[in-house]
Amino acid sequence: MQMETFSYDNKIVKDFAVATVLWGLIGMIVGLLIAVQLYLPALNFGIPYTTFGRIRPLHTNAVIFAFVGNGIFMGVYYSLQRLCKARMFSDLLSKIHFWAWQLIILLAAITLPLGLTSSKEYAELEWPIDILITLVWVVFAINLIGTIIKRREKHMYVAIWFYIATIVTVAVLHIVNSIEIPVSLFKSYSAYAGVQDALVQWWYGHNAVAFFLTTPYLGLMYYFMPKAANRPVYSYRLSIIHFWALIFIYIWAGPHHLLYSALPDWAQSLGTVFSIMLIAPSWGGMINGLLTLRGAWDRVREDAVLKFMVVAVTAYGMSTFEGPMLSLKNVNALMHFTDWIIAHVHIGALGWNGFLTFGVLYWLVPRLYKTQLYSKKLANFHFWIGFLGIVFYASSMYWSALTQTLMWKQFTPEGLLQYPNFLETVLQIVPMYIIRSLGGLLFIVGIFVMMYNLYKTAKQGKLEANEEASAPALVTSSDKYKKGLGHRWIESKPIQFTVLSLIAILIGGIVEIVPTFLVKTNIPTIASVKPYTPLELQGRDIYIREGCNACHSQLVRPFRSETERYGEYSKAGEYVYDHPFLWGSKRTGPDLHRVGQKYPNLWHYHHMIDPRLMSPGSLMPPYPWLAENSLDISTTGAKIRALQKLGVPYPEGFDQTANEDLSIQAEMITQDLLSNGIAVESDKEIIALIAYLQRLGTDIKVKDKASK
Repeated sequence: MQMETFSYDNKIVKDFAVATVLWGLIGMIVGLLIAVQLYLPALNFGIPYTTFGRIRPLHTNAVIFAFVGNGIFMGVYYSLQRLCKARMFSDLLSKIHFWAWQLIILLAAITLPLGLTSSKEYAELEWPIDILITLVWVVFAINLIGTIIKRREKHMYVAIWFYIATIVTVAVLHIVNSIEIPVSLFKSYSAYAGVQDALVQWWYGHNAVAFFLTTPYLGLMYYFMPKAANRPVYSYRLSIIHFWALIFIYIWAGPHHLLYSALPDWAQSLGTVFSIMLIAPSWGGMINGLLTLRGAWDRVREDAVLKFMVVAVTAYGMSTFEGPMLSLKNVNALMHFTDWIIAHVHIGALGWNGFLTFGVLYWLVPRLYKTQLYSKKLANFHFWIGFLGIVFYASSMYWSALTQTLMWKQFTPEGLLQYPNFLETVLQIVPMYIIRSLGGLLFIVGIFVMMYNLYKTAKQGKLEANEEASAPALVTSSDKYKKGLGHRWIESKPIQFTVLSLIAILIGGIVEIVPTFLVKTNIPTIASVKPYTPLELQGRDIYIREGCNACHSQLVRPFRSETERYGEYSKAGEYVYDHPFLWGSKRTGPDLHRVGQKYPNLWHYHHMIDPRLMSPGSLMPPYPWLAENSLDISTTGAKIRALQKLGVPYPEGFDQTANEDLSIQAEMITQDLLSNGIAVESDKEIIALIAYLQRLGTDIKVKDKASK
């Protein structure tokens, strides 16, 4: 058989490896800062660009797209070439992919602290960057599919299946969720409103976790764990079931983020059912990974690479059991909006993604540089200090969550809320926040140790940028796989495989999303609900800019503990003009959906300038610049026109007179503040924010409890 010689591109793998480590360190340092800000508000530094609300999305984007994203590309570019026995389709596309992805990360690092955000979880970047992400993803897809098509190995190994599913699904998720109407270069409004926006966002948000943080990492697990253990994958048949069941079921589970919300009950129930079903394929993958180590468990005690991988796969199993449990309504009623969600997310991020990335790096770097790992002792030290960091982090947040939910729901024998002041619960869990930050610090120490170890490893070796290899023009499958395994046919057809994967992930999304848009009874209208006034609209955009929705929800659930604390539960029809929705996913502060007219304008003014003046002991940062910055009303007309295109019923020509209405309402608030001894100009941002807060939840008339 004639052999062909070629080379693997190791330089691109090295570049992504370096980016993975550097961005991971930066993203986690920002995470440590926001963790400390929650109990030391002085570390918000009194300036706009470093407040919790602005840099929290910087942390999440850095960890997800910079650390994990570069880790994915590092692993894919290394493994795909060897699984296909072919160099990447185009060196030029590889370079464009690398540098453009780093540009996206840099743009995120600039725009998010500036308050340029869409506010949508894991999709905060504004529309020009969304377009750039789409273009870069196309580059990656062409390079990946092109490499598979020119492969010398006939059948695609299981890792490639997960890479293909990642490519097609992330593209669909990103494009659908990012449909928006631009207002300016740095501002846009979601094409969807209220309940529909919430459904699309969490269809995206849950499946961004599924198809960016999970499926590509399962592909890496299927390649690197057998390599590190020098053992074959436990079960080929189980990998088939794992793959197809996982990608089909996962896409349906998004609505479990919206239980007890204004989302139609049928959609909530559908999300719950498929979330429970998701346990089976998820644990099938975990079992397949762990049993791959059969016969190699003695090595796990000594080999840091295997230790990292074992804990990673175990964390994957824990997260994918916990997620379905949180989708049960009785569990969700207790844990949603609490720190349990933070623990759950970080078991996945630190344990599954973090530890698998570290294991791959420790295995990969010595091979790229043709040497041995500099220090196995340091690698083992990294494992134990990182593991201890995860334990401190998760256990403190689990305990914090139990404290929160018990205090939120506790009534006295007389039937009154025992802790009516939300701040009481916040102050009670401060010790847990301190322990959480200690866990994060330990995890970061481990990354510094790894950086040193990998640097010394690289220094003692030499990068083989173009690794020589040879293979037959086409390697046919062995007789072992020719007998009666029908799935082998589709494994040799990359285009057909890609199309089938696309069909599998589209079904769930179509069934859940389309009826919510087309069946009007899903979103009942309320006649008294009107569009925001121009001043309220500008105030809402300031609220979004400052990231207030990172700590405050705008969704009162139909529980007695919530209606007693906040007011009437939220209705779907109240959100029909909300582009985007702002229901939130975590309550670090109280819900604000019924805050309108609850406090006078004076209270809101002082609360934003110095929160501790109105709420002694508050951990909220001050926002003094809101009383100093002049409101930019040059954008009002463009905002009105954009919302009109989305169906918001502003009168024709209103964009020309909107600022007149804005000035009248601003002057009314200013005069009210002046009558209470506060002199502030009517064109300041704080006036617009007060107008928005005073509007919240006032569109429907609810009978006052005191009048009963």
